[in-house]
Amino acid sequence: MLGTCQQVAAIPAKRAAPAETHFLERDQVQALFRTLPRAGRHALRDHALLLFLYNTGARVQEAADLRAGHLQLGDAPTVRLHGKGDKWRTCPLWRQTGELLTQLLGPPGTPPAPDTPVFRSATGQALTRFGIYKIVRRHVAHFDDTRASRRVSPHTFRHTAAVHLLEAGVEVNVIRGWLGHADLTTTNRYAEINTRAKIEALRNTEPPGTSEGPRPRPVWRTDQALLNWLSSL
Repeated sequence: MLGTCQQVAAIPAKRAAPAETHFLERDQVQALFRTLPRAGRHALRDHALLLFLYNTGARVQEAADLRAGHLQLGDAPTVRLHGKGDKWRTCPLWRQTGELLTQLLGPPGTPPAPDTPVFRSATGQALTRFGIYKIVRRHVAHFDDTRASRRVSPHTFRHTAAVHLLEAGVEVNVIRGWLGHADLTTTNRYAEINTRAKIEALRNTEPPGTSEGPRPRPVWRTDQALLNWLSSL
């Protein structure tokens, strides 16, 4: 069947536009954490899980595989994530994330075994990808955009972390290492999203027209040097 296999391998891959990258705005993230339950059997776990996903931009499988031995929860908390291609990377944690994870792992003075799952089900077993997805969906369903058929998922937090890092002025190569991207092209799409957002913000702040009829075309839209500068940000 070698000839047939060669014919199949020679079929060119279908070219298609990449899926639209959906992320949460900062006010949506703030609203989400304000509305999370503060009491209940799994309130601490769910809060720690969502904050961890937003803090690190971790893939859902990386969160499911997280063990106590991967965390350093001292004065400068960090986490080691096991990503694609059997590669490890280290991400810094916010102080609040470190505090929640410390509480989640048990009372002080009784450190858990290094192989203890960090995010556990009611039976004490490590949460699966599907279990994490269900938790995220339970808390963020009201942020869905039904008109665009957008559903907020654990991966949405990964996109959100990347875009917000860019908005904070973090260099693209740093974000690449933060998210564990093998190819910088994957990270650059977030820069493109951010540029479009800046141009849209500029468009929305145009002064209103002072005369009747169609508004004059703003000067900046015909200023190629300015447009190139915006694209380079």
